[in-house]
Amino acid sequence: MTIQGFKIDENKIDVEPFFLPRGNEIEIALAARANQLPLLLKGPTGCGKSRFMQYLAWRLRLPLITVSCHDDLSTGDLIGRFLVKGNEAVWQDGPLTLAVKAGGICYLDEVVEARKDTIVVIHPLTDDRRELPVEKLGKIFRAPPEFMLVVSYNPGYQSILKDLKPSTRQRFVSLTFDYPTEEREVEIVTGECGADAHLSRRLVQLAVMTRSLKDSGLIEGASTRLIIQTARLIKSGVAEVDACRAGMTQSLTDDLDLLAAMDEMIVSLF
Repeated sequence: MTIQGFKIDENKIDVEPFFLPRGNEIEIALAARANQLPLLLKGPTGCGKSRFMQYLAWRLRLPLITVSCHDDLSTGDLIGRFLVKGNEAVWQDGPLTLAVKAGGICYLDEVVEARKDTIVVIHPLTDDRRELPVEKLGKIFRAPPEFMLVVSYNPGYQSILKDLKPSTRQRFVSLTFDYPTEEREVEIVTGECGADAHLSRRLVQLAVMTRSLKDSGLIEGASTRLIIQTARLIKSGVAEVDACRAGMTQSLTDDLDLLAAMDEMIVSLF
């Protein structure tokens, strides 16, 4: 189901999502949930934050509502608004209100992208009150014990203008995600898409090499997500070199010099 452009998994996830822990992130998240504490996930693009949330929702047997935050995200987008249907105004809950009512998980992805005045609305849900005021309805919804609020962002893109205020950040239990070790990343790629270990290893080596170009002007190297999609292209019959370009390096930059450097990396491995 989608509502106002937001993805809503109404049904609990029945099949365990593939997730390979890198540390004690599961233990900490479960402890935060048991103590009704909100969770903050920090880490680069495609390193497994969203997959972790799918796993956590499966583990807790809770519905997951994901909101991809952006510059135009308003308080009404999160909480809800009146819509005109026929000759009357009908209230439609936003994703945050739906999650509170359903006792599910609300996951605000890339939360720093949202307008600062919008983020303030989550404050009453992140302290002992655990309540959501909806001024337009004149109501206050109290979150049930099952409800959990999780936000994430990529510190690599943060700036003075786009960062969480201390008054917001210090309300959360924080987990830092990063790309796994090469051996663990090979395991993840192999387990996720069924690629053979030799192919997975070379793709991981290529991704690691691209990450070394951050000091040469590349904003961010290849993510685990890009490695997996490249492996899937190869498994579908695309030539290895073409798959590496289309599935990985071309998605990283339009800079011709950087692309040429990454082409040399591809040729050296494939």
